[in-house]
Amino acid sequence: MTTAGPDKSGLSGWLASSAGARLVSSVIEVSALATLLLAAVGGSRLWALPPAVFAAGLLAWTWRGALSGTPVAAGKAAVARVLLLAGAYLLGAADGGVDPALAVGVALAGLAVLSEAPLALIARAAYPVSANLPGIGARPYRRPNTSRVALVNAVAVLVALVCAFADALGAVAAAVAAAALGLALFTAAQALTRVRARRTAEANLFAALTAYEPAFVLHWNAPAGTAYQIAMWLPYLERLGRKFFVLVRSEANFSEVTALSKAPVVLRSRLEDLDDVVTPSMRVAFYVNTATRNNHLIRYTNLTHIQLNHGDSDKVPSHNPVFRMYDKNFVAGQAAIDRFAANGVRMPAEMFTVVGRPQVENVAVAAKPISSIASPRVLYAPTWAGFYADSNYSSLPVGYDIIKALVARGCSIVFRPHPYSRRSPSLNRECERIQALLAEDRRANGRPHVFGNQAEAKMSVVDCFNASDVLVSDVSSVVADYLYSEKPFAMVAVSTPAVTFTDEFPLARASYVIDAHGGRVQGLDTALDDLLGSDPLATSRHDLKKYYLGDIPAERYAQHFLDEAARHL
Repeated sequence: MTTAGPDKSGLSGWLASSAGARLVSSVIEVSALATLLLAAVGGSRLWALPPAVFAAGLLAWTWRGALSGTPVAAGKAAVARVLLLAGAYLLGAADGGVDPALAVGVALAGLAVLSEAPLALIARAAYPVSANLPGIGARPYRRPNTSRVALVNAVAVLVALVCAFADALGAVAAAVAAAALGLALFTAAQALTRVRARRTAEANLFAALTAYEPAFVLHWNAPAGTAYQIAMWLPYLERLGRKFFVLVRSEANFSEVTALSKAPVVLRSRLEDLDDVVTPSMRVAFYVNTATRNNHLIRYTNLTHIQLNHGDSDKVPSHNPVFRMYDKNFVAGQAAIDRFAANGVRMPAEMFTVVGRPQVENVAVAAKPISSIASPRVLYAPTWAGFYADSNYSSLPVGYDIIKALVARGCSIVFRPHPYSRRSPSLNRECERIQALLAEDRRANGRPHVFGNQAEAKMSVVDCFNASDVLVSDVSSVVADYLYSEKPFAMVAVSTPAVTFTDEFPLARASYVIDAHGGRVQGLDTALDDLLGSDPLATSRHDLKKYYLGDIPAERYAQHFLDEAARHL
């Protein structure tokens, strides 16, 4: 596979890359060094003013994200800040003797900056162990805020520079620097206290888990901001009525799960840490993705390992050979089983159990044909670009044209892009363009478009399904879930020409295909005529619904999953 990688288009995107960050850091250090040399050699504040202002400006620009809550790495640009402080001291002495208060301020600020590296090391050892687990006890589980220390230290450096240039207010520089050093020392003490608490918790972890007697564990490791993977399954695992805990492998995931559930959450990051969490009462380990770290737990052969996955679609990741390593793969329907065979991934039939998609139990089924709805509401739910080039199915680059055509036909829109779309500058720009179009049309024509926070945060996916009459999406699990409603939908052919789209993605047999292969929309009017009008694929959708989502009675749809899961506990 070819990695698509993060989007670094434009200057800001490149500067955010590791190479750009190194360049910015180097420029700050060179400018700070120039300040130091000019202050020493020139003997005048004016000589050092341009490089000092430039270095201070770059430092502030680098940490601009802190204003919106983005953490700043402790120790970042420490060399540049120390050089700027040295320059401030020499500037203070340029036209006469140095102000003793300024000298004290420079010294204290320097100590505060130099304390960041050891402070970061201590803070890294203060990671959380558990939450909501009886027997461990309640305690603060978040790391000390070293980002705040770095920011306050940066302010102390800038205040020292200003005071040195102004040849006044040295006492202010000293006071700010003393406060910065005090905050660093307080944070260090806080970190040491939490390290001791972490060690105590680790020593008691196995005993606490054994006493808790969990029947199963839910293992989850994923990039930050991917909580939807686990959020869709937690309510159903809780409905099993058996004790369980969630095992996560990163602090970001720990924070995300504790915000979602009152179930015990345990953080174990290393392979060797897992011996402390596998207790005699455990029977099953569930997984919701194919993360590499899943194999750390799969080596425990006394457990039954069941893959739930976080969606069903015809995407390449949905027939990855890695699914072979689980004892059981719970799949939505026969389509998932056939998908592996069709793509050369041989798996014994006993490795599969059809459980449907319990998450669609509350999806409303179409009550009337689309042709009878005068002003249909269309849900546009594009996927993102994927981790790899061969799984980029996103229609967002042509989404504006599709939405513009739908609005021209009198449709109202519910716009809900994949959460990861916001991580790509180019896809995020397309989201903003679409939202601007919808906002303008809502203002001009009064159509009740739904987008932004309302569609992406306040409404669930099922809410969006039920609020719509039609779906336009990509190769995505959203389409398979929407199939439960039996409402018409269109899929945008991005990665494959429209003429071969249904061969590669069989679910498209029930879809109106919009050809966007090559980055340009073609045949849109014809597809929309069928989608919003005569709807000749209504029967195909009804037939494929059982194939993709299981032949399960509606009144027991979610219960079927619960019954199958309970059989292994």
